[in-house]
Amino acid sequence: MNPIRLAIVRQKYRPDGGAERFISRALEALKDHNLSLNVITREWQGEQNPDWHIFHCNPTKWGRISRERGFAQAARQIWQREHFDLVQSHERIPGCDIYRAGDGVHQRWLQQRARILPAWRQKFLFNDRYHRYVMNAEKEMYSAPELRAVICNANMIKQEIMEDFGVPEAKINVIYNAIDSQRFTPVNEQQKHQIRTQLNIDPHVSCLIYVGSGFERKGLEAAIRAMAPTQRHLMVVGKDKEEKRYKHLAASLGCQNRVHFVGVQNNVLPYYQIADGLLLPSLYDPFPNVILEAMACGLPVITSTTCGGAEFIESGTHGFVCDALDINALTTAINELPPHALGSSMGHAARERVLHQNASLLSQQLVSLYQRLMSN
Repeated sequence: MNPIRLAIVRQKYRPDGGAERFISRALEALKDHNLSLNVITREWQGEQNPDWHIFHCNPTKWGRISRERGFAQAARQIWQREHFDLVQSHERIPGCDIYRAGDGVHQRWLQQRARILPAWRQKFLFNDRYHRYVMNAEKEMYSAPELRAVICNANMIKQEIMEDFGVPEAKINVIYNAIDSQRFTPVNEQQKHQIRTQLNIDPHVSCLIYVGSGFERKGLEAAIRAMAPTQRHLMVVGKDKEEKRYKHLAASLGCQNRVHFVGVQNNVLPYYQIADGLLLPSLYDPFPNVILEAMACGLPVITSTTCGGAEFIESGTHGFVCDALDINALTTAINELPPHALGSSMGHAARERVLHQNASLLSQQLVSLYQRLMSN
């Protein structure tokens, strides 16, 4: 039997991105199946498996719209020329067979973002040419006759797509990301003490972790404001060009000595292992991998109602779920977390909750979707 020729479309592949980690885990998980893997990308960074066929397409770009439009046209030309059996796009490109809605619904993100903007800026936000282009591309893609299946990484996104675009439920598949719970695992007290000493974090304080670049979207301001009145420390892993503003905010709230900006880390694992909880009050986030990673490391999680990862958290058992901008509720949640995750029932429950989300489940779900589409 000839292998299924699958093309995966992703404009820019960088190893630390959430969508990319989904792709690399999926590709790894799928390598033992009867699939020929092809990747259409503008730029590939990081490791590359010799069995994957990489199609580089990097048309000239003058701005954000021309970048999106140019890549969409070039990628479509490649997949039409190559006659792949299935095209799975991680970008909003009309004409693909499968779309993975890893970024959620653009209009829903803008609605959440508008909540933190003054009224005059809200109007500009929805009329912005780039945002209008993205919303139109999304609408076109969902109504294109070629679209046969949608992969969502959370039920929240499935509901939004059905409500906003009228896509029938039968077309939508919720496939959660995979986590390697052998790698992401808690450490013992002695190891924790050792790693904290190496990373210059006081071994005795209670320290939460925030992981994510793009501080506005991921809710860092709310995280700092909510943490300020507590006794906890906060480790910020990630980057943002506005970092200085967040440092000023911490200083104005008198907690600058308890907020540690550590930048982007190629290996976040030791940071999870020395933390006592994940604090991620995202304005809008379909399902960040960091939630699974933190939970696998035995950390209770505080996140928002507009984050798909909340589906894995029962308040009071695995952590807490609050409105992204409800500072009082977030502060209460922080105070209710066990001071130390290690050995706590909440930390234990968090790890247990994600153990079955492994690579073999992910590949099983993807392969059965591809086979179903091929047999139809």
